[in-house]
Amino acid sequence: MNKIIFYAMILEELPLYQKHRYQERDEKHRSVRVMNNEHPPLNIHFIPFLAPGHLIPLCNIATLFAARGHRVTVITTPSYAQILRKSSPSLLLHVVDFPAQEVGFPDGAELISAANDLESARKFFHASMLLRVPISRFLEQHPPDCVVADFFHPWVHDVANNLRITRLAFNGFSLFTVAAMESVRSNPALLSDAGPFVIPDFPHRITLCSRPPKRVTAFLESLLETEMKSDGLIVNNFVELDGEEYIQHYEKGKDHKAWHLGPACLVAKGGEERGEKSVVSDEECVSWLNSKQAKSVVYVCFGSMCRFPDKQLFEMACGLEEAAHNFLWVVPEKKGKEDESEEEKAKWLPKGFEERNAEKGLIIRGWAPQLVILAHNAVGAFLTHCGWNSTLEAVTVGVPMLTWPMSGDQFYNERLVTVVRGVAVEVGATEWRETSYGEREKLVTRDCIEKAVRRLMDGGDEADEIRRRAQEFSDKAKQALEDGGSSHNNLTALIAHLTHLRDTR
Repeated sequence: MNKIIFYAMILEELPLYQKHRYQERDEKHRSVRVMNNEHPPLNIHFIPFLAPGHLIPLCNIATLFAARGHRVTVITTPSYAQILRKSSPSLLLHVVDFPAQEVGFPDGAELISAANDLESARKFFHASMLLRVPISRFLEQHPPDCVVADFFHPWVHDVANNLRITRLAFNGFSLFTVAAMESVRSNPALLSDAGPFVIPDFPHRITLCSRPPKRVTAFLESLLETEMKSDGLIVNNFVELDGEEYIQHYEKGKDHKAWHLGPACLVAKGGEERGEKSVVSDEECVSWLNSKQAKSVVYVCFGSMCRFPDKQLFEMACGLEEAAHNFLWVVPEKKGKEDESEEEKAKWLPKGFEERNAEKGLIIRGWAPQLVILAHNAVGAFLTHCGWNSTLEAVTVGVPMLTWPMSGDQFYNERLVTVVRGVAVEVGATEWRETSYGEREKLVTRDCIEKAVRRLMDGGDEADEIRRRAQEFSDKAKQALEDGGSSHNNLTALIAHLTHLRDTR
């Protein structure tokens, strides 16, 4: 089509276009008038927990409220405030110093991912509890209409109650997982023995391979108990993935509503990472992935908190090599050890591994741009710990998963994506640990890893069906945040609910 015809078509359509633009402008002005005169914007404070898996989704959800014209303030520490100033200019920030030195945590470290053992994790939690004083003071001096706090800050409940502030809770789990935890919590006899057990009174028959650690269960129980006293739960998921049956199961007999507003990862700008700084650029990753065929790469990453001992990394390397597929492997355990000696490298890599797999594999030592990698067409499977953020990111882009849970909510998440939704394959991990680092009693062997990789990557009817379902849920995830989608409608309803509470207070 030549330019003259093209410009003629534009001129012909211009009056209609202008009419629509004026209508849109009038609608926007009308909405602003309604907001300003009838219902002023809500004033909402968000208090995320200082872990990438909690910070990132909750700040993305805060952006959703800001995009609707509400006044949103995120209360955080200096280093993460710098990230938010660049990535989320619509958010207001209140910065409080993180008391690392007071508890003996590394000076300048403000994320729990800086902890590499149980003792340093305890120090971090102690420091995060000390944030109560400055944050409480800010809430008293600047009381919002609503506060949204991570359940790792249970003290917010008393502060909000005393100030008569509406409080919404956030825990970073799927509702399926919360419902499962509640069922286990209400049946303490389940924790008396070792070995597999069936979650009682659940919509699906869900068998878990082992009992969750008692100390972790007791810790989560207290947090969930406080969470249930809030005015509602914000869920980083979409209704179609959790399922109406689990929403009904959760809300049955409770005066506690769950608001599905996700997937939060779709709120992030393309290529944007909000955790630690990546050790490789987006361009490097994309360039390497561009050299591979579609669906030919296994992406291997276990989040910001998981740390494997050398002997497990060795088995992983052997399994990936024997599976004979391309792989992109993130190994945060070896961050800063690019110049490690051959003797040190031999503890976790078979001799000659990098040379033999120079074309087939890419190893990244440290943090990597996960959203960019997962979204690339070359990625055909994601070997993951089943942390909820990683799980949801894979679902959102339609990448099937190879599941290797270790702690926390991960074994529950595994059951949702394998048994209930059928978008993943188990590797065979059965050791449910208190933390995701340190020595293990059980190794996941190279044979298990190879078998799981081949099950998805070698093709066949089962793999094709898993990929079909993964794409189906990817489509549903995107639709959920669009106008008229389930999460979009939930946000509208939640805003109306909070506005009503404020106006009738």
